[in-house]
Parts: sequence; structure tokens; C-alpha cells
Amino acid sequence: MSGWWIADLWQRGESVLLVSWLFWVVVSIVLHELGHGYAALWQGDTTPRESGHITINPIVHMGWISLIALMLLGIAWGLMPVNPNRFRHGRLGWALVAAAGPAVNLLLSVVCVVGCALVVCFGTFGEPLRSNITEFCLMGAWLNLYLMCFNLLPMPPLDGSVILAGLSASARRFYSQPAVQQFGLIILFVVLFSGGLTTPLVTALQRTTVFAVGQVSQVLGGPPAQ
Repeated sequence: MSGWWIADLWQRGESVLLVSWLFWVVVSIVLHELGHGYAALWQGDTTPRESGHITINPIVHMGWISLIALMLLGIAWGLMPVNPNRFRHGRLGWALVAAAGPAVNLLLSVVCVVGCALVVCFGTFGEPLRSNITEFCLMGAWLNLYLMCFNLLPMPPLDGSVILAGLSASARRFYSQPAVQQFGLIILFVVLFSGGLTTPLVTALQRTTVFAVGQVSQVLGGPPAQ
């Protein structure tokens, strides 16, 4: 019978995995929400600044409930308050602001892939530091790809549904129905807590990031560090 996930990882000696997960979940969510916030400011909505959410403080973006869920369950979420009525591009602004968060996750993934390739090609660190840095970067790469894919799912309240609602009037009417919103939340919980749904995606993303690191390493042309 498994116990507390943090204690399990620590007892198995997987401290690098533990630290990497906690770091990247918090940082990725905070920067994801800031992506929404800065896009909203660009759209003319000052709500993120007025509410004090233009900050790197994870407590502001995630709240104590989310942080407690992270410590207990390993999952978390964030929130960026915006006022779509202020967007200069109207409904299109909805789509642009919603897309900004997943775009930040994609950028973070690319940065982690390049960073990992640099370590593989030119890192002169001794072991286990070199392997630990590689694991840390790979975690950031695949986790941010996962967050991007997850948030782009077309179900409320995820960004994918907001993007579709901003681009299509029929989608907007569909997602505005209370029954659809409630059903979306049910599906969301099923996706989050069903390993049968998430495990194949995580495995595919991990393989994708390892492949990407290999390709970038070849482009950099540096000899793999021994």
C-alpha cells in the first residue's frame, strides 16, 4: 500500500525527481498564469495588475488550497483574473489571452530541451551532478509539454474551450450552457485521476523530449560529455 507520495519518493532515494517535480509544477503554473496576465494587459485589461497578480509569488497565483493539493496529491492549479469586456479585440482577445498560457509552457519546454542538450554536449560536471541536471531539464521539458496539451483540451474551464469560444460563436453558445460546464468538470477530474488516460501521454511526451534533446545535440555539434 502506497503512502504519502513525497515520503515514497524520498524513501526510494528519488530526491532529484521529487525536487524537480515540485519546482517545475510551481514555476510552470506561475509562468503560465503570467502569460495570461501579460496577454490581458496587452489587450487593454488592467485587471491582472489591479488584483496584484503580476507577480512571481506562487501563493498569489495558486492559492493555499492548490499548494496543499500539490503537497498531498502532487497536482496543482492556478488562476489569473481577467475581464474580457476590456479586451481591445473582443472575442478574439479571449482566444489570444487563453492561448498565451499554453504558449508559455511550450516556450519553457523548448528552453529545457536546449538546456539539456547543452549539458549533454558540453557539460563538464562530474557525476551525479551531470545526470541530476539532465533529469531536471527533461522533467521541465515533458511536464511543460503535458501542461500545454492538457490546457488545450476543449473542455471548460480549460484554455482550449476558451480559445474555441473566442473564435466561434457556435462554440461560445455551446460552452455557455451550464450542463456543458458541469460535464466538462467531470471529464477533467476523470482525466486527472485516471492513470490509464494520462500514463500513455506522459510516456509519449517523455520519449518526445528525449528525441528532441538528441536532435538538438546533433545540431549543436558538441561531443557528448563523458
